[in-house]
Amino acid sequence: MIGGAMDLGERPWDAVVRECREETGMTVMGPPRLLAIVFGQPRARRPYSTLQLVFDGGRLTDTQIRALALNPREHDEARVLPLTEWEALMPAHDFARLQAVEEARRTGVAAYVDTWGDA
Repeated sequence: MIGGAMDLGERPWDAVVRECREETGMTVMGPPRLLAIVFGQPRARRPYSTLQLVFDGGRLTDTQIRALALNPREHDEARVLPLTEWEALMPAHDFARLQAVEEARRTGVAAYVDTWGDA
């Protein structure tokens, strides 16, 4: 998933549009559709709580996937896989977040995830 922090004074959706453009070269179109809120516990390297807002970026066409221009400082690879194949490639807490986001996308009911970042 594409992610990042909001700039000072930036609105959440504007941060989504900017981060997508910076990391992939894609221009995300609205309207904004919130899929999940993800709470992260404080950790040693991040001694404060965080909230992530996960928005629906839509379904990419094969042409859009081929046109991705990854920022090498952010990503070294893009993959399109069925949900079940991601489980073996991700830490369990990241996969739980991904499952919750996919369920929210499928059902239209926003998810609240409060177990991410506990590790």
